[in-house]
Amino acid sequence: MNSLKKRIAKFTGAEEVKQLGIYPYFRPISSNQDTSVIIKGNKVLMFGSNSYLGLTNHPKVKEAAKKAIDAYGTGCAGSRFLNGTLDLHIQLEERLADYMKKEAALVFSTGFQTNLGVISCLSGRNDYILLDELDHASIIDGARLSFSKVIKFRHNDMESLERQLKPLETDSIKMIVVDGIFSMEGDIVNLPELVELAEKYGATIIVDDAHAVGVIGETGSGTASHFGLIDKVDFIVGTFSKSLASLGGFVAGDRDAIEYMKHHARTLIFSASIPPASAASTLAAIDIIVSEPERIDKLWENTNYTMDQLRSLDFDIGDAASPIIPIYIRDDAKTFQATKFLFDEGVFVNPVISPAVKSDSSLLRFSLMATHTRSQIDVAIEKLVKARENIGFPYLSETLAERETSLVSNK
Repeated sequence: MNSLKKRIAKFTGAEEVKQLGIYPYFRPISSNQDTSVIIKGNKVLMFGSNSYLGLTNHPKVKEAAKKAIDAYGTGCAGSRFLNGTLDLHIQLEERLADYMKKEAALVFSTGFQTNLGVISCLSGRNDYILLDELDHASIIDGARLSFSKVIKFRHNDMESLERQLKPLETDSIKMIVVDGIFSMEGDIVNLPELVELAEKYGATIIVDDAHAVGVIGETGSGTASHFGLIDKVDFIVGTFSKSLASLGGFVAGDRDAIEYMKHHARTLIFSASIPPASAASTLAAIDIIVSEPERIDKLWENTNYTMDQLRSLDFDIGDAASPIIPIYIRDDAKTFQATKFLFDEGVFVNPVISPAVKSDSSLLRFSLMATHTRSQIDVAIEKLVKARENIGFPYLSETLAERETSLVSNK
Protein backbone atom coordinates (compact mmCIF):
# COMPACT_ATOMS: atom_id res chain seq x y z
CA MET A 1 0.00 0.00 0.00
CA ASN A 2 1.47 3.35 -1.02
CA SER A 3 1.53 6.42 1.23
CA LEU A 4 -1.58 8.01 -0.24
CA LYS A 5 -3.61 4.85 0.18
CA LYS A 6 -2.39 4.60 3.78
CA ARG A 7 -3.58 8.14 4.46
CA ILE A 8 -6.95 7.42 2.89
CA ALA A 9 -7.28 4.18 4.85
CA LYS A 10 -6.94 6.12 8.09
CA PHE A 11 -10.12 8.04 7.32
CA THR A 12 -12.73 6.02 9.17
CA GLY A 13 -14.82 8.74 10.78
CA ALA A 14 -17.63 8.72 8.23
CA GLU A 15 -17.99 4.95 8.31
CA GLU A 16 -18.04 4.95 12.11
CA VAL A 17 -20.90 7.46 12.14
CA LYS A 18 -22.74 5.45 9.48
CA GLN A 19 -22.45 2.34 11.66
CA LEU A 20 -24.07 4.28 14.50
CA GLY A 21 -26.98 5.12 12.19
CA ILE A 22 -26.63 8.89 12.58
CA TYR A 23 -24.72 9.85 9.40
CA PRO A 24 -26.37 13.12 8.26
CA TYR A 25 -24.80 13.93 4.88
CA PHE A 26 -25.62 13.34 1.21
CA ARG A 27 -29.31 12.74 1.90
CA PRO A 28 -30.82 12.35 -1.62
CA ILE A 29 -33.82 14.59 -2.34
CA SER A 30 -36.20 13.41 -5.05
CA SER A 31 -38.43 16.49 -5.34
CA ASN A 32 -38.30 20.26 -5.81
CA GLN A 33 -36.24 22.32 -3.34
CA ASP A 34 -39.28 23.61 -1.46
CA THR A 35 -40.50 24.07 2.12
CA SER A 36 -41.08 20.33 2.15
CA VAL A 37 -39.13 17.71 0.19
CA ILE A 38 -39.25 13.99 -0.51
CA ILE A 39 -36.38 11.84 0.77
CA LYS A 40 -36.56 8.06 0.33
CA GLY A 41 -40.29 8.32 -0.22
CA ASN A 42 -40.94 10.34 2.94
CA LYS A 43 -42.07 13.96 3.10
CA VAL A 44 -40.00 16.12 5.45
CA LEU A 45 -40.10 19.82 6.27
CA MET A 46 -37.07 21.58 4.80
CA PHE A 47 -35.32 23.87 7.27
CA GLY A 48 -31.86 23.40 5.77
CA SER A 49 -32.17 25.26 2.47
CA ASN A 50 -30.42 28.43 1.31
CA SER A 51 -33.32 29.30 -0.99
CA TYR A 52 -34.29 32.15 1.31
CA LEU A 53 -36.95 33.62 -0.97
CA GLY A 54 -38.26 30.29 -2.25
CA LEU A 55 -37.62 31.15 -5.89
CA THR A 56 -36.25 27.81 -7.12
CA ASN A 57 -39.80 26.78 -8.05
CA HIS A 58 -41.07 30.14 -9.28
CA PRO A 59 -42.77 29.74 -12.68
CA LYS A 60 -40.96 32.76 -14.17
CA VAL A 61 -37.55 31.44 -13.08
CA LYS A 62 -38.21 28.00 -14.53
CA GLU A 63 -39.61 29.44 -17.75
CA ALA A 64 -36.57 31.68 -18.20
CA ALA A 65 -34.28 28.66 -17.86
CA LYS A 66 -36.28 26.65 -20.41
CA LYS A 67 -36.25 29.47 -22.95
CA ALA A 68 -32.48 29.91 -22.53
CA ILE A 69 -31.90 26.23 -23.28
CA ASP A 70 -34.02 26.52 -26.41
CA ALA A 71 -32.09 29.59 -27.54
CA TYR A 72 -28.52 28.71 -26.50
CA GLY A 73 -28.38 25.00 -25.69
CA THR A 74 -27.30 23.42 -22.42
CA GLY A 75 -23.72 24.70 -22.11
CA CYS A 76 -21.14 27.15 -23.44
CA ALA A 77 -18.30 24.69 -24.17
CA GLY A 78 -15.58 27.05 -23.02
CA SER A 79 -14.37 29.70 -20.60
CA ARG A 80 -15.55 33.27 -20.51
CA PHE A 81 -12.07 34.33 -21.62
CA LEU A 82 -12.27 32.45 -24.92
CA ASN A 83 -15.42 31.10 -26.57
CA GLY A 84 -17.74 30.85 -23.54
CA THR A 85 -19.14 34.38 -23.27
CA LEU A 86 -22.77 34.81 -24.35
CA ASP A 87 -24.64 38.06 -24.77
CA LEU A 88 -26.73 36.67 -21.90
CA HIS A 89 -23.67 36.78 -19.61
CA ILE A 90 -23.07 40.42 -20.51
CA GLN A 91 -26.73 41.22 -19.87
CA LEU A 92 -26.51 39.56 -16.46
CA GLU A 93 -23.34 41.45 -15.52
CA GLU A 94 -24.91 44.77 -16.44
CA ARG A 95 -28.01 43.88 -14.42
CA LEU A 96 -25.91 42.87 -11.41
CA ALA A 97 -23.88 46.09 -11.54
CA ASP A 98 -27.08 48.11 -11.56
CA TYR A 99 -28.60 46.01 -8.75
CA MET A 100 -25.48 46.40 -6.58
CA LYS A 101 -25.07 50.06 -7.55
CA LYS A 102 -21.51 49.48 -8.72
CA GLU A 103 -19.81 50.42 -12.00
CA ALA A 104 -19.37 46.88 -13.26
CA ALA A 105 -19.72 43.20 -12.39
CA LEU A 106 -18.12 39.94 -13.45
CA VAL A 107 -19.78 36.50 -13.41
CA PHE A 108 -17.90 33.35 -12.36
CA SER A 109 -18.91 29.69 -12.48
CA THR A 110 -19.63 29.44 -8.72
CA GLY A 111 -19.51 31.63 -5.64
CA PHE A 112 -16.58 29.58 -4.33
CA GLN A 113 -14.63 30.21 -7.54
CA THR A 114 -15.44 33.91 -7.31
CA ASN A 115 -13.69 34.25 -3.97
CA LEU A 116 -10.77 32.08 -5.13
CA GLY A 117 -10.29 34.15 -8.26
CA VAL A 118 -10.88 37.62 -6.87
CA ILE A 119 -8.82 37.36 -3.69
CA SER A 120 -5.89 35.55 -5.28
CA CYS A 121 -5.58 37.90 -8.26
CA LEU A 122 -5.83 41.15 -6.30
CA SER A 123 -3.08 40.39 -3.80
CA GLY A 124 0.40 38.93 -3.83
CA ARG A 125 3.39 37.85 -1.78
CA ASN A 126 4.16 41.17 -0.11
CA ASP A 127 0.54 42.06 0.68
CA TYR A 128 -1.73 41.45 3.66
CA ILE A 129 -5.15 39.82 3.82
CA LEU A 130 -7.13 40.23 7.04
CA LEU A 131 -9.86 37.67 7.64
CA ASP A 132 -12.57 37.29 10.21
CA GLU A 133 -11.87 33.98 11.96
CA LEU A 134 -15.32 32.71 10.91
CA ASP A 135 -15.07 33.63 7.22
CA HIS A 136 -16.30 31.12 4.67
CA ALA A 137 -13.91 28.42 3.43
CA SER A 138 -13.80 29.96 -0.05
CA ILE A 139 -12.39 33.17 1.40
CA ILE A 140 -9.76 31.26 3.36
CA ASP A 141 -8.75 29.24 0.31
CA GLY A 142 -8.62 32.34 -1.88
CA ALA A 143 -6.26 33.94 0.61
CA ARG A 144 -4.05 30.84 0.57
CA LEU A 145 -3.80 30.96 -3.23
CA SER A 146 -2.69 34.59 -3.13
CA PHE A 147 0.58 33.83 -1.27
CA SER A 148 -0.11 36.96 0.79
CA LYS A 149 0.45 37.21 4.51
CA VAL A 150 -2.88 36.08 6.02
CA ILE A 151 -3.89 37.59 9.36
CA LYS A 152 -7.03 36.57 11.24
CA PHE A 153 -8.96 38.68 13.73
CA ARG A 154 -11.55 37.63 16.29
CA HIS A 155 -15.07 37.21 14.98
CA ASN A 156 -16.75 40.56 14.35
CA ASP A 157 -14.36 42.16 16.86
CA MET A 158 -13.24 45.54 15.55
CA GLU A 159 -10.75 46.07 18.37
CA SER A 160 -9.08 42.84 17.35
CA LEU A 161 -9.05 43.97 13.71
CA GLU A 162 -7.42 47.29 14.62
CA ARG A 163 -4.73 45.52 16.64
CA GLN A 164 -3.86 43.57 13.50
CA LEU A 165 -3.95 46.60 11.20
CA LYS A 166 -1.94 48.97 13.34
CA PRO A 167 1.56 47.49 12.88
CA LEU A 168 1.26 47.01 9.10
CA GLU A 169 3.26 49.26 6.75
CA THR A 170 1.35 52.37 5.74
CA ASP A 171 1.92 51.92 2.02
CA SER A 172 1.29 48.16 1.93
CA ILE A 173 -1.70 46.59 0.22
CA LYS A 174 -4.16 45.50 2.89
CA MET A 175 -7.41 43.68 2.07
CA ILE A 176 -10.08 43.05 4.68
CA VAL A 177 -12.34 40.21 3.55
CA VAL A 178 -15.49 39.34 5.48
CA ASP A 179 -18.86 37.66 5.15
CA GLY A 180 -21.82 40.04 5.13
CA ILE A 181 -24.05 37.54 6.89
CA PHE A 182 -21.99 34.74 8.40
CA SER A 183 -23.12 31.45 6.91
CA MET A 184 -23.24 29.34 10.08
CA GLU A 185 -23.70 31.84 12.92
CA GLY A 186 -26.29 33.99 11.12
CA ASP A 187 -25.00 37.31 12.47
CA ILE A 188 -24.20 40.40 10.40
CA VAL A 189 -20.75 41.95 10.06
CA ASN A 190 -20.17 45.22 11.94
CA LEU A 191 -19.62 47.04 8.66
CA PRO A 192 -19.83 50.66 9.89
CA GLU A 193 -16.87 50.24 12.28
CA LEU A 194 -15.00 48.09 9.79
CA VAL A 195 -15.28 50.86 7.20
CA GLU A 196 -13.90 53.38 9.67
CA LEU A 197 -10.87 51.19 10.30
CA ALA A 198 -10.33 50.56 6.59
CA GLU A 199 -10.28 54.29 5.92
CA LYS A 200 -7.99 54.95 8.87
CA TYR A 201 -5.43 52.35 7.76
CA GLY A 202 -5.82 52.54 3.99
CA ALA A 203 -7.32 49.07 3.51
CA THR A 204 -9.51 47.63 0.78
CA ILE A 205 -12.82 45.97 1.73
CA ILE A 206 -14.32 42.86 0.15
CA VAL A 207 -17.71 41.74 1.47
CA ASP A 208 -18.97 38.28 0.58
CA ASP A 209 -22.74 38.67 0.40
CA ALA A 210 -23.58 35.08 -0.49
CA HIS A 211 -26.16 34.91 2.31
CA ALA A 212 -27.11 38.59 2.29
CA VAL A 213 -28.30 39.12 -1.29
CA GLY A 214 -32.07 38.82 -1.32
CA VAL A 215 -32.14 39.08 2.46
CA ILE A 216 -30.98 42.55 3.61
CA GLY A 217 -30.47 45.95 1.99
CA GLU A 218 -32.60 47.91 -0.45
CA THR A 219 -34.50 45.37 -2.59
CA GLY A 220 -32.22 42.71 -1.09
CA SER A 221 -29.02 44.16 -2.53
CA GLY A 222 -26.90 43.19 0.45
CA THR A 223 -24.89 44.32 3.46
CA ALA A 224 -23.37 47.53 2.09
CA SER A 225 -26.82 48.73 1.08
CA HIS A 226 -28.25 47.65 4.45
CA PHE A 227 -25.82 50.01 6.23
CA GLY A 228 -25.87 52.74 3.55
CA LEU A 229 -22.18 52.15 2.80
CA ILE A 230 -22.14 51.06 -0.84
CA ASP A 231 -19.55 53.68 -1.79
CA LYS A 232 -17.28 52.60 1.08
CA VAL A 233 -17.13 48.91 0.17
CA ASP A 234 -14.71 48.26 -2.68
CA PHE A 235 -15.98 44.87 -3.83
CA ILE A 236 -19.18 42.91 -3.27
CA VAL A 237 -19.06 39.18 -3.92
CA GLY A 238 -22.20 37.10 -4.26
CA THR A 239 -23.58 33.78 -5.38
CA PHE A 240 -26.59 32.70 -7.41
CA SER A 241 -27.16 29.49 -5.45
CA LYS A 242 -29.04 31.03 -2.52
CA SER A 243 -31.76 33.66 -2.98
CA LEU A 244 -31.09 33.91 -6.72
CA ALA A 245 -32.21 30.30 -7.29
CA SER A 246 -29.50 29.22 -9.69
CA LEU A 247 -25.77 28.43 -9.85
CA GLY A 248 -22.82 30.79 -10.30
CA GLY A 249 -21.15 33.74 -8.60
CA PHE A 250 -20.19 37.35 -9.19
CA VAL A 251 -18.10 40.26 -8.03
CA ALA A 252 -19.17 43.90 -8.36
CA GLY A 253 -16.85 46.90 -8.09
CA ASP A 254 -15.27 49.71 -10.07
CA ARG A 255 -14.83 49.27 -13.80
CA ASP A 256 -11.02 49.29 -13.85
CA ALA A 257 -10.78 46.60 -11.19
CA ILE A 258 -13.31 44.38 -12.98
CA GLU A 259 -11.30 44.75 -16.18
CA TYR A 260 -8.17 43.76 -14.28
CA MET A 261 -9.91 40.65 -12.90
CA LYS A 262 -11.06 39.63 -16.38
CA HIS A 263 -7.42 39.22 -17.35
CA HIS A 264 -5.93 37.93 -14.08
CA ALA A 265 -8.51 35.79 -12.23
CA ARG A 266 -7.46 32.21 -12.96
CA THR A 267 -10.79 30.70 -11.90
CA LEU A 268 -12.47 32.80 -14.58
CA ILE A 269 -9.91 32.30 -17.34
CA PHE A 270 -9.53 28.56 -16.86
CA SER A 271 -13.10 27.52 -15.97
CA ALA A 272 -16.12 26.98 -18.19
CA SER A 273 -18.76 29.69 -17.98
CA ILE A 274 -22.13 29.19 -16.33
CA PRO A 275 -24.77 27.52 -18.54
CA PRO A 276 -27.32 29.70 -20.33
CA ALA A 277 -30.14 28.40 -18.12
CA SER A 278 -28.29 29.53 -14.99
CA ALA A 279 -27.74 33.03 -16.35
CA ALA A 280 -31.34 33.41 -17.50
CA SER A 281 -32.84 32.09 -14.25
CA THR A 282 -30.66 34.48 -12.24
CA LEU A 283 -31.88 37.43 -14.31
CA ALA A 284 -35.46 36.34 -13.73
CA ALA A 285 -34.86 35.95 -9.98
CA ILE A 286 -33.45 39.48 -9.69
CA ASP A 287 -36.49 40.88 -11.50
CA ILE A 288 -38.83 39.06 -9.11
CA ILE A 289 -36.96 40.23 -6.02
CA VAL A 290 -37.06 43.86 -7.16
CA SER A 291 -40.71 43.78 -8.27
CA GLU A 292 -42.03 41.75 -5.31
CA PRO A 293 -40.47 43.27 -2.15
CA GLU A 294 -43.15 41.56 -0.08
CA ARG A 295 -41.12 38.35 -0.40
CA ILE A 296 -38.33 39.83 1.73
CA ASP A 297 -40.91 41.20 4.16
CA LYS A 298 -42.36 37.69 4.55
CA LEU A 299 -38.88 36.22 5.04
CA TRP A 300 -38.27 38.63 7.90
CA GLU A 301 -41.71 38.05 9.37
CA ASN A 302 -40.86 34.33 9.51
CA THR A 303 -37.38 35.04 10.84
CA ASN A 304 -38.44 37.36 13.65
CA TYR A 305 -41.27 35.04 14.70
CA THR A 306 -38.95 32.03 14.83
CA MET A 307 -36.20 33.82 16.75
CA ASP A 308 -38.73 35.11 19.28
CA GLN A 309 -40.17 31.62 19.78
CA LEU A 310 -36.78 29.94 20.15
CA ARG A 311 -35.52 32.56 22.61
CA SER A 312 -38.72 32.30 24.67
CA LEU A 313 -38.13 28.53 24.84
CA ASP A 314 -34.58 29.10 26.12
CA PHE A 315 -32.76 27.80 23.03
CA ASP A 316 -29.21 29.05 22.58
CA ILE A 317 -29.23 30.84 19.21
CA GLY A 318 -26.21 33.04 19.82
CA ASP A 319 -26.21 36.42 18.04
CA ALA A 320 -28.49 35.30 15.19
CA ALA A 321 -29.79 38.28 13.23
CA SER A 322 -30.85 36.71 9.94
CA PRO A 323 -32.83 33.80 8.47
CA ILE A 324 -29.86 31.60 9.41
CA ILE A 325 -30.52 30.58 13.01
CA PRO A 326 -27.87 28.51 14.79
CA ILE A 327 -29.20 26.26 17.52
CA TYR A 328 -26.12 25.56 19.61
CA ILE A 329 -25.66 22.06 21.01
CA ARG A 330 -21.90 22.35 21.61
CA ASP A 331 -21.30 18.63 21.29
CA ASP A 332 -20.56 16.92 17.96
CA ALA A 333 -22.13 13.55 18.81
CA LYS A 334 -25.31 15.11 20.19
CA THR A 335 -25.52 17.34 17.11
CA PHE A 336 -25.59 14.24 14.89
CA GLN A 337 -28.09 12.55 17.20
CA ALA A 338 -30.37 15.59 17.18
CA THR A 339 -30.21 15.80 13.37
CA LYS A 340 -31.22 12.15 13.06
CA PHE A 341 -33.98 12.51 15.66
CA LEU A 342 -35.45 15.55 13.87
CA PHE A 343 -35.23 13.84 10.49
CA ASP A 344 -37.12 10.84 11.83
CA GLU A 345 -39.71 13.31 13.13
CA GLY A 346 -40.02 14.87 9.66
CA VAL A 347 -37.77 17.94 9.96
CA PHE A 348 -34.61 18.44 7.88
CA VAL A 349 -31.87 20.58 9.45
CA ASN A 350 -28.13 20.74 8.81
CA PRO A 351 -25.59 19.66 11.44
CA VAL A 352 -22.48 21.84 11.70
CA ILE A 353 -19.55 20.42 13.64
CA SER A 354 -15.81 20.97 13.86
CA PRO A 355 -13.80 21.91 11.85
CA ALA A 356 -16.57 23.99 10.18
CA VAL A 357 -17.03 25.62 13.60
CA LYS A 358 -15.02 25.45 16.81
CA SER A 359 -15.26 22.14 18.66
CA ASP A 360 -17.33 23.74 21.45
CA SER A 361 -19.68 25.48 19.01
CA SER A 362 -21.37 22.63 17.13
CA LEU A 363 -24.87 23.53 16.10
CA LEU A 364 -28.00 22.79 14.13
CA ARG A 365 -28.22 25.23 11.23
CA PHE A 366 -31.92 26.10 11.02
CA SER A 367 -32.69 28.27 8.00
CA LEU A 368 -35.91 29.95 6.95
CA MET A 369 -37.58 30.67 3.64
CA ALA A 370 -40.14 33.31 2.75
CA THR A 371 -42.43 30.51 1.63
CA HIS A 372 -42.52 28.69 4.98
CA THR A 373 -45.95 28.81 6.57
CA ARG A 374 -46.51 29.65 10.22
CA SER A 375 -47.83 26.13 10.83
CA GLN A 376 -44.67 24.58 9.32
CA ILE A 377 -42.51 26.72 11.61
CA ASP A 378 -44.60 25.78 14.64
CA VAL A 379 -44.26 22.07 13.84
CA ALA A 380 -40.49 22.41 13.48
CA ILE A 381 -40.19 24.25 16.80
CA GLU A 382 -42.33 21.61 18.51
CA LYS A 383 -39.97 18.92 17.17
CA LEU A 384 -36.93 20.89 18.34
CA VAL A 385 -38.34 20.96 21.86
CA LYS A 386 -38.91 17.22 21.65
CA ALA A 387 -35.37 16.67 20.36
CA ARG A 388 -33.91 18.65 23.26
CA GLU A 389 -35.88 16.58 25.75
CA ASN A 390 -34.69 13.33 24.17
CA ILE A 391 -31.07 14.18 23.31
CA GLY A 392 -30.31 16.47 26.22
CA PHE A 393 -28.65 19.47 24.61
CA PRO A 394 -28.37 22.60 26.75
CA TYR A 395 -30.76 25.42 27.52
CA LEU A 396 -29.40 28.94 26.99
CA SER A 397 -29.80 29.76 30.68
CA GLU A 398 -27.66 26.74 31.57
CA THR A 399 -24.97 27.74 29.09
CA LEU A 400 -24.84 31.30 30.45
CA ALA A 401 -24.65 30.04 34.02
CA GLU A 402 -21.74 27.76 33.12
CA ARG A 403 -19.89 30.63 31.46
CA GLU A 404 -20.39 32.88 34.46
CA THR A 405 -19.11 30.16 36.81
CA SER A 406 -16.08 29.67 34.56
CA LEU A 407 -15.32 33.39 34.54
CA VAL A 408 -15.53 33.61 38.31
CA SER A 409 -13.29 30.57 38.81
CA ASN A 410 -10.68 31.98 36.41
CA LYS A 411 -10.34 35.29 38.23
